[in-house]
Amino acid sequence: MRRRILACLLFALPLAATAQDLAQVYQDAKAYDAQYAAARFALQAGLEKLPQGRALVLPTLNLSASANDTRIDSESHNTSVAPGFERDARSHGYTLSFSQPLYRRQNFIQVDQAGYQVRQAEAVFGQAGQDLVVRVAQAYFDVLASDDTLALVRAQKAAISEQLAQAKRNFEVGTATITDTHEAQARFDLAAAQEITAQNDLDTRKRALQQLTGKEYPALKTLRADIKLSRPDPARMDDWVGVAEKQSYAVQIQESAAEIAQLEVKRNTAGHLPTVDLVASYGWTSQTGSQLSAVGTNTTTGTLGLQLALPLYAGGAITSREREAAANFEKARQDLENARRSAALSTRQFYLAVINGIAQIGALEQALISSQSALDSNKLGYEVGVRINIDVLNAQQQLFSTRRDLAVARYNTITNHLRLKSAAGTLREEDLDLVNRALAR
Repeated sequence: MRRRILACLLFALPLAATAQDLAQVYQDAKAYDAQYAAARFALQAGLEKLPQGRALVLPTLNLSASANDTRIDSESHNTSVAPGFERDARSHGYTLSFSQPLYRRQNFIQVDQAGYQVRQAEAVFGQAGQDLVVRVAQAYFDVLASDDTLALVRAQKAAISEQLAQAKRNFEVGTATITDTHEAQARFDLAAAQEITAQNDLDTRKRALQQLTGKEYPALKTLRADIKLSRPDPARMDDWVGVAEKQSYAVQIQESAAEIAQLEVKRNTAGHLPTVDLVASYGWTSQTGSQLSAVGTNTTTGTLGLQLALPLYAGGAITSREREAAANFEKARQDLENARRSAALSTRQFYLAVINGIAQIGALEQALISSQSALDSNKLGYEVGVRINIDVLNAQQQLFSTRRDLAVARYNTITNHLRLKSAAGTLREEDLDLVNRALAR
């Protein structure tokens, strides 16, 4: 009986919420995020440009059919020569037509354009994939940072509460002034207000992560306390810049756009050239009569030939489109140059952010040790009477602020490292797995 009761109690206990890691959150976002889903469908649409372009140089085959019922009522002006008559004539038939472009310079150029349009669509989707990785990592660490801030504020509040109680006891026994109590009370009230702000910020960050994944996470895995962040590889900034100028997705997108614009110039120039098509048709018609004959006929026709078309004058439209395409090509070239410069600038900024972030982390780790020592010294000094209450409160404030700044610096450095790889076009899902391994198990 006791075993049954124990089993029921254990079954009734709520299961502890399992903390989710970054990899699982990313997979949830990949399946839910509307922005990434839109990019995926845009890729599917872009891939259709290639078969559409190829269709311009492939043969076309069309079938048309008709059926007619005609009432003929003919009234003669001279019945001795041609008497009047009334006649119902019915006809039906079909025509099968075939056309194969033999020489259409514009169409062959459009096939080449379709290839670059596919490359552009793939680059846009690749950029969307990198953006998703960065957005998920940023939202994930924003939640951790807000959670750390809330935990530190609560810990600071608890420490101030103990200091407030001690100040009240010392005042009651006459070893401290009322000023110490008022100072501690003011710090406690400020910490209470900061706790409300921190809780609201955490809720906001969680909602932002939920927008990406469609899920609420009771807990997220945090970074290991002993995490050591590595410097960028390769180590030289110029190496990163060189890669970014060549293979970042933003540059790839504009390279494809420039190639498409250049081919558009050639396509419009080809508008002055003749076109040659191989054409053929086969048709069959059956009719019971006509206006000229009351005798029905069955007619079969077949044709095969070459069709030449030479544009002579179109009101200047072809020449105008040439000038328009040339201007658009120059614009595309400038857009490409701007993309390269922007990629280089972003790469330099994120590279320096990572390098400075690692240096900042080292300084804050040392500052954390110093802040803890300062707090311990001030507590001891307060107990022996060489330090006042405000000294202890200030030391506590410095310690908690240093802890918060260290956590934020680690999160920012990790996300900036991901942004650096994204700017260079080298960010992959495997990079997110490396970050995930740095989380506590």
